[in-house]
Amino acid sequence: MHRTRIAQTSTNHHESSDINPVPSATNRVPNALPPPSMNSIHLRLAVSALRRGGVIAYPTEAVWGLGADPWDQAACLRLLALKRRTWDKGLILVASDAAQLEPFIEVPSKNVWKRAALTWPGPNTWVFPCTEQTPEWISGDQDSVAVRISAHAPVRALCQAFGGALVSTSANPSTRPPARSATQVRLYFRDALDALLPGTLGGMDKPTSIRDAMTGHILRR
Repeated sequence: MHRTRIAQTSTNHHESSDINPVPSATNRVPNALPPPSMNSIHLRLAVSALRRGGVIAYPTEAVWGLGADPWDQAACLRLLALKRRTWDKGLILVASDAAQLEPFIEVPSKNVWKRAALTWPGPNTWVFPCTEQTPEWISGDQDSVAVRISAHAPVRALCQAFGGALVSTSANPSTRPPARSATQVRLYFRDALDALLPGTLGGMDKPTSIRDAMTGHILRR
């Protein structure tokens, strides 16, 4: 299977592929507006940083996350270096709609898609078989990728403004607990980040559960 390997040059894949059509998610959330704690300037600065190959921090459902353009190898490897984490574990992707996931996931049957779509948008991460074009630094050493269509306003606004799915991994070095405030993010990473998108967390006590879309088995509670 042809895959985008580490050290190869990747191309711009922000437009959806017509090879692997992904059905729309069942539940609908209106187009996200920036929440009150985030103004349009903050959003534009974060998106600009992403498009320049930067690494940003932003609030997710439970903890602060680090984000990058999933097609940008240098940005993703820099993000992993900040976390002191090896590439082979793979990275979660978040999106604001199903079309943003289309370049990354294979949907072998309607039942497999329905299993995940019934929980979206929402704080549920599902592992799907990955497409041939999914970069190796996203899937790690697996032939699958973990994805989520978020209902959290800052995440949705960011993905919509960027125009595609984004990397989402907890904002912390691998030996430290995930950051639960912007202050803690700054203490962890100092000036190593290119932007920090202000906003509130989604109120969850722990990161989202992860399930296997093929079987429904829980991989992380």
